[in-house]
Amino acid sequence: MKYKSQQVAYWFFALCMLLFALQIVYGFIMGFARIGMDGLHDWIPFNTARAVHTNLLVVWLLTGFMGAAYYIIPEEAQRELVSVKLAYVQLISLAVVGVAAITGYHFNIWEGRKFLEIPRELDYLVVVNVLLFLGIILATLFKGKWQTTTALVMTMGLVFAALLYLPGMIWFDSQVTDSFFRWWVVHLWVEGVWELIMGGILAFLLIKLTGVDREVIEKWLYVIVGLTFLSGILGTGHHYYYIGVNKIWLVVGGVFSALEPLAFLAMALFAVYMYRKGEKNHPNKIALFWTIGAAIVSFIGAGLLGFAHTLPQTNLYTHGTLVTAMHGHYAFWGAYVMIVLAIISYAMPNITGRKRHDKTNGHLAFWLSNIGMLGMVVALGVAGVVQVYLERRLSMDFMIAQEEVKIHFVVMLLCATMFATGIGIYIYEFIKYGRPTNEALSKKEETVLVS
Repeated sequence: MKYKSQQVAYWFFALCMLLFALQIVYGFIMGFARIGMDGLHDWIPFNTARAVHTNLLVVWLLTGFMGAAYYIIPEEAQRELVSVKLAYVQLISLAVVGVAAITGYHFNIWEGRKFLEIPRELDYLVVVNVLLFLGIILATLFKGKWQTTTALVMTMGLVFAALLYLPGMIWFDSQVTDSFFRWWVVHLWVEGVWELIMGGILAFLLIKLTGVDREVIEKWLYVIVGLTFLSGILGTGHHYYYIGVNKIWLVVGGVFSALEPLAFLAMALFAVYMYRKGEKNHPNKIALFWTIGAAIVSFIGAGLLGFAHTLPQTNLYTHGTLVTAMHGHYAFWGAYVMIVLAIISYAMPNITGRKRHDKTNGHLAFWLSNIGMLGMVVALGVAGVVQVYLERRLSMDFMIAQEEVKIHFVVMLLCATMFATGIGIYIYEFIKYGRPTNEALSKKEETVLVS
């Protein structure tokens, strides 16, 4: 660790771990409800559990991105954050938003818009929080050396993510118009600007872990950015097929959905090539596993599985089924969850000054969580295909079809247990690192800070 203010990232990562664990708990509540074990229904009905599960995912990933930015930007700008105190204020307000939203869901206080259920009053607090975050990051960059492509791409992603939140705050009486702009937030986040954030984190990690020259790695970033904007923006059309918009979106969505895997393919090739090209034998193998794994799994989950079911001819049958859940789980896991876990794995030894990255538990956490997630995805995929056939080919009643696929959720829960065990070990290792220490700074760096 070069700069003392990078320790701020630890507390964002700690909030990440807490919210991630809570998300998994609500995932189990939903899973058991799907097989008829719904004993918590009076307190946590399925719709509430689902809202909490999906919104916790968004909140903890954004928290992880912010923590990553607070760790990466000082190194890229070659200076301390402009205000550590404001960063902590921003963290506290973010935690308040999360707690208030989760509490509200349990008392049916929400807007009822899929993926954007957060109450309107909290929207304004989110805007203030994000503006404060961006102010700290941008001020740090402009006062330092902000010309690196890694910093630029990551900051672009963060700024655009903030701007694209605003359309989701506009209320429309028309369901079609509301859905049209709602996807500006949901799609253009996860299949657009979040990819830029992922690309920035991925580039930073590959520079640190492989030893490949920065110029070589950052040239690849331009390719990824170009493919992301080319395919991701107009690829939004695959959400517009059946909401009442002009038929032109059927063609636009189909064509650009087919191009979307290219951005993730570029990321996968980029990461693997840099790993093979690198001559640096970095001791933090766990961070390297998560980094390369994120690039490869994101291509499979977000790229190939997304392509497989968003083409018009297929999406006609798979839209809104468990096939979507299959794609969603593996896409988020590979593209965003794994890259956040990668930056945490890389940063923790540096922030705390304690080298625990060569422990068996780290490898166990990686393989258990990945194998468990793969099993969950396969179970959801099989259930989804059966559901499509029963409901949309045989016209079977929805609830009868759900009863038929119940067995697949038993398999999914078994795999989810393996996944949760892996994540539990990861969180245990995170806790074992302990809090940040000043010993993580070298004497030379301490001299720089004092001066």
